[in-house]
Amino acid sequence: MLRVDKINSEPEQDELKGFSRTIAEIEWLLLVLVLVYLVAVGPEGESSIAIYMALFFMGAFILALHYVHFYKKETLTKLTVETWVMILFTTWVVWYSGQIDSPLLNLYLLPIIASALILGKLMTTIETLVVIGCYLVMAHEPGKNGIDTISYWGKMAALIAPVVLVAYITTMLRADIRYAVARIKRISDTDELTGVYNMRAFSAILRRTFQQSARHNHPLSIVMLDSDNLKAVNDTHGHEAGNRLLQHLIRKVSEELRRSDTIARYGGDEFTILLPETDRRGALETAERIRKSVETSQFDVRGINITTTVSMGLASYPEDGGNVDILVDKADRALYRAKRRGRNQTATYDIDDDSDESPPPRPGLKYETSS
Repeated sequence: MLRVDKINSEPEQDELKGFSRTIAEIEWLLLVLVLVYLVAVGPEGESSIAIYMALFFMGAFILALHYVHFYKKETLTKLTVETWVMILFTTWVVWYSGQIDSPLLNLYLLPIIASALILGKLMTTIETLVVIGCYLVMAHEPGKNGIDTISYWGKMAALIAPVVLVAYITTMLRADIRYAVARIKRISDTDELTGVYNMRAFSAILRRTFQQSARHNHPLSIVMLDSDNLKAVNDTHGHEAGNRLLQHLIRKVSEELRRSDTIARYGGDEFTILLPETDRRGALETAERIRKSVETSQFDVRGINITTTVSMGLASYPEDGGNVDILVDKADRALYRAKRRGRNQTATYDIDDDSDESPPPRPGLKYETSS
């Protein structure tokens, strides 16, 4: 992802864990309500035994999934299975407590709410249709007429309407909440001027990507990019032109990157580019394409065509270091050498950079990662 232009709708692991806790609480609420029914109403015979069996198996199911940690990692598939198990449990209990006249009929709303909040519109629609099918089956009485009467369908509409309305409203509420949360996250993760990642968001991406590269022994490169004439453009044409310059740079850089590459604003007129699955040679080719693209382009400010160039320094894993701190520092040193030796060039890290004058202090990227 080059620019953060789209809202990510896929839940992350922390969010899935939160959903899992919510599902567990709804499942326990379902059990408690059925238990209260048994204590208050106390059906006898076969119905009572059937409901107690359902309570036992449902309780064991909840304990296995949420407290024995049968699943080490939360997934949407697991949460989907849980909502279907709740529907199955509710159908069993309702069947043995009066079918369509059961006082527990509204328990179907709990799995529908869980599905609407967590799984989205499609799965909620499917589960709602299944619940409606259960209503129709339990309302059918063989040998009795009336299925073709207005009163019969009026009764069924009154029973089904709450399920449909709850599913619809909860699904819409879920969409609005996720959209708002995603927008807030996008704003907090991006640089306002250029639209690329800020360093807080980039740090998390870099950490995850580096850990994957180290685990599988795959190459990775970091490129530090710096504008060569932002100050001169600001002084000559004003800060509006300087802002346009930075936006122009992002457009040209993004054109040369893959979807898997990531660019972030490091600060001022400096940017950091992460190139996963890219060795030193590949990173150098990419950096040179960027440099030439910027050099041969121009942008307009109040009728004046302005040109710019960039300098870049790069370091690669595993050749140049075994952790992120080292790679960032070496890419920064390579960039500093490119700037000191004429600008508008790309420099790879060289051991001689360690003996050169150190680059000016910059906010660091600190991680506890290793090869």
